[in-house]
Amino acid sequence: MMLNTQGFAPALRRAAAILAVMLAAAPLAACSDEGKLVLHIATGDHDFNVEVVDTAEGRAKGLMYRTELADDAGMLFDFKQEREVAFWMSNTFIPLDMIFVGSDGVVKTIHVNARPQDLTSIPSQVPVQFVLEIPGGQSRAIGLKPGDIMEHDRVGTSTN
Repeated sequence: MMLNTQGFAPALRRAAAILAVMLAAAPLAACSDEGKLVLHIATGDHDFNVEVVDTAEGRAKGLMYRTELADDAGMLFDFKQEREVAFWMSNTFIPLDMIFVGSDGVVKTIHVNARPQDLTSIPSQVPVQFVLEIPGGQSRAIGLKPGDIMEHDRVGTSTN
């Protein structure tokens, strides 16, 4: 039996070209806008690089066991609908600010400098969809206040 290789080379080149394009595009797909968040406040716009967690397991772990967090980094917890929530600092080794945000992106309440390893409950005090955790003291440093606006791809996508 003889193998016909005449049309094989062009097909192989096309397949290689398609694979190269797919591999080049893969990092772009991995760089989601979900990692970008902006706080619009009186002192200007402040950009943060965030990890988004929206599962019970992800919310339970949060920023536990981390030993550092860049000034422009944080974690955004999405509860997918508004409700009262509470956090604590079990197994959390760095101080954090907790910013409680409604489904419309409006900052409702702020807890500044939650103490590492403290098991005291930190309640939202009002129904919220999001909690943004950033390095302790950072919300004061940038002048964040209740009523300021958080912009993120998930704002306005509640399931209420």
